[in-house]
Parts: sequence; structure tokens; C-alpha cells
Amino acid sequence: MSSEIEQEIEPEVPTKRMRTTAIIIAVALFMQNLDSTVVTTALPAMAKSFHIDPLYMSVSVTSYLIALSVFVPASGWVADRFGARQVFRAAVIIFTLGSVFCGIAPSLLVLVAARVVQGLGGAMMLPVGRLLLLRSVSRSQMVAAMAWLTVPALLGPVLGPPLGGLIVSVASWRWVFDINVPIGIAGAIAVSMFIPDVREEGRGGQLDRLGLVFSGGTMAFLMIGMETIGRGLIPLPWTLLAFLLGILACLGYWRHARNAANPILDFSLFRVPTFSISLTAGTFFRVAVGAVPFLLPLMLQLGFGKTPLQSGMITFASAAGAIAMKPAATPLLTRFGFRSVLIWNGVAATLMLAASALFSPTWPAWLMALVLLVAGTFRSLEFTAYNVIAYGDIPRSRMSAATTLYTTVQQLSLTMGVVVGAASLEISSFLTGHATPSLSDYDIAFIVVSLVALLASPLCARLPRDAGDALTGHRAG
Repeated sequence: MSSEIEQEIEPEVPTKRMRTTAIIIAVALFMQNLDSTVVTTALPAMAKSFHIDPLYMSVSVTSYLIALSVFVPASGWVADRFGARQVFRAAVIIFTLGSVFCGIAPSLLVLVAARVVQGLGGAMMLPVGRLLLLRSVSRSQMVAAMAWLTVPALLGPVLGPPLGGLIVSVASWRWVFDINVPIGIAGAIAVSMFIPDVREEGRGGQLDRLGLVFSGGTMAFLMIGMETIGRGLIPLPWTLLAFLLGILACLGYWRHARNAANPILDFSLFRVPTFSISLTAGTFFRVAVGAVPFLLPLMLQLGFGKTPLQSGMITFASAAGAIAMKPAATPLLTRFGFRSVLIWNGVAATLMLAASALFSPTWPAWLMALVLLVAGTFRSLEFTAYNVIAYGDIPRSRMSAATTLYTTVQQLSLTMGVVVGAASLEISSFLTGHATPSLSDYDIAFIVVSLVALLASPLCARLPRDAGDALTGHRAG
């Protein structure tokens, strides 16, 4: 594919326009990431409003995640068929309309239907937003542009719970959804005014309908299994059945994709070493990081006795670190190269993740926040490097296929992080005989997820020494 990349005509994009495009897309993605976490804090208030058991409110979360998972694999084909800018703008509008319907929902049934609409918009927003950004900038601008897209993923899980608690405390739970409306309207207008309609030759052909059924079934059943295991939401046999159906659907898709002309998830992309290693190593790292928004607030609130607001103020430090690292991403990758950064920064990020196991109620809040601030900087740089190197050797004509596959696996890995974190906590509690998790159980859980993150660095060592040098101008020694 290198010869195909060399023949491409790079777009000439002024730095100001590149930043404008990146910020607009990042703000839209921040709205989506914030919504997916802020809602969970408001579930008890929603249950009281609907006069139902709070346990049943979890369906409002799982319905969104399932809709998101089912439609993500179709995002690349839809973007190729109708244009990335049009699809991204439509995704923002659909997500905003879903938020309006959620805010006025008179019952749980209507809320679930509105969450499915939100999920449809969200499924197109992340992969198509990333595709739109990649098509709008030159390869030399990818690092600076993609650095913006790491911020929503790191800010949302951190800001969501305390913001949700604040909204429910001072206003109605319906404002949890209403805050999306002005952001969505402004975002749709900004996309129309400031983002160019850049089109590339896509995969073409008919939609792989059978592949969509298999891939959607795989994602939906696996997500149901991961969202319900160990939570008592449905009987355990049903959870195990969901995992079994997900595995069977995955095997069905694998067999189908071997003979399909235009499979909806193109596994031939794994032949590109930079994409393959970024996806596999990044999965281990994302699983570990995905456990942090679950474990850390629980430890601070249930283990240390902090209030939700105190917990939110401490955990916010990691988001501040992520923002602080953004301007330094390009110089660091230019100086040291992708391979070295992914290996050694990954080790540093893992050590800072493990440092959370040292937290105790006697630590002052500022010291814990300082550790999380530093951890956020390493984590942000690692995500930026993974997100850029994955597309470094992908021709523009296959960007839509790459973003679809990358986002699908990313969605699964982040959800798996919560499962791994929860399982580590529960198994440790069971083995130590604790009825509820103790501080030592949280420590063990952080060590377990840190070991998962550590698996990524050896995989990154398989990258060529000059991987991504064309993107930054770095020269391997």
C-alpha cells in the first residue's frame, strides 16, 4: 500500500482550518461521550419520576449501547455512500433529536425508544467524525488533528458523574439530556459552515447486509453479556446465552467475510502492520483504561467516604492532564518516534495506573489529584499515538473501512474494561471473604488492570523503527 499512498495528492490545509475542523468534531464527540456517562448518575431520579424500581432503569443504558454497537459497522459504507460531512452532520442532528425525546419522555418505554435514536446518531458520530477529520487534513497534520479527538474520550467519563449529580441535585433529571440540545444545534451549524465536503473514492458496491446482520448480532449479544454479567439484571443463564450467541455470530461473520466482495468489516486491513499492531496493542491499553472510570469513583466514594463532588474534583485532574499534553504530542512524537513513545510512554502510563493502588484515605486530595494529573498526560499521549499510527499506512480510499473496524473494536474494548474491573473487584472480594469490596480489593483490581495494560508494550515493540516517520518527520536512529 505504500506505493498507493505515495501517489496520493495531499490536501493543502491551513493550520487554522485544521484546528477549526478538529475542534468542531471534538466538541460533538465530547457531547456524545459526556451523555453516555452523565446519564448513569441520574438513573435513581428517573426511576422515581417513572414510579418504577431503579433496577429496571439499566435498560435505558443498555438500549443505547446496543443500538450504538449494532450500527457502528455500517458507518463506513454509509459515509462512502452519502459523504462523510453529510453523514456526520446528520448524526449530530439525530443524536440531538434523540436527546430532545429523552428529555420529554413520559415513560420508560418512550425513554428507551429515544435512547435507541441517540444510539443510531452516536454510532455514526464517532467513526464518521474521525473519518471526516482524516480526510480533511494532510498526513503531516494527523498528529495535531487527532490529538483533539483524545480529549472527548478522556473528559467525558471524568466529568459525567459529577455533572450528572450536580444537575439532579439542583434541577430535574431531564436537564441531563436537555444540555445536549444547544451543543447539537451549534455543532450542526458549525459543520455546515466551516468543514469542507471532502470526498474520496470509497469501497463502493452494495451494502453487505448479511455481514451487517452477523456483525450487528456479534456486537449486540456480546454487549448484552458484558453489560449484565454479575449485576443481577437478568438470570445468569441468559447472560451466558448472550455470550454464546455473540461468539456464534462472530464465527458466522468470519466465515462470511472470507468470501464477501465488500465485507462490512474488512479484516484484510490486519495485513497492514501499523494498523494491526495499533489495534491489538491499543485494545489491551483501552481495556485497562476503560476500567478506571468504574473503579476510581467507587474507591473514592465507597472506600474513602468521599462525596460525589469531592470524588469528581479529584478525578477531574486526569482530564486536565490530557488537555495539557495535547500541544506536546507532535513535538514528542517527532523527537522520539511512534515506536519508542508507544513502548516507553505505555510503560509509564501503566505505572501511573498502578499508582492508584497506593491511594489511601490518609492521602491528601491534592496528592491524589497530582498523581492523576500526571497519569492523564501519559494516557493522552498514548491514545494520540495509537489513533494516528493506525492510519499512517492506510490509503485514503480505505480510510472508511479502517475507521469502521477500528471504532468497532474500540467500542468493545472500552466496555470490556468495565467488565474486567468489576470482575477483578468481585473475585478479590470473594477470595478474601469480604461481603463488600475492601480497600485491599480495590488495590488488587488496579494491579490486575495495570497488568492488562502492560501487555501492550511488547506488541508495540514489533513496530518497525521507522513506523510513522512520514507523519512527523522523525528519523529513526
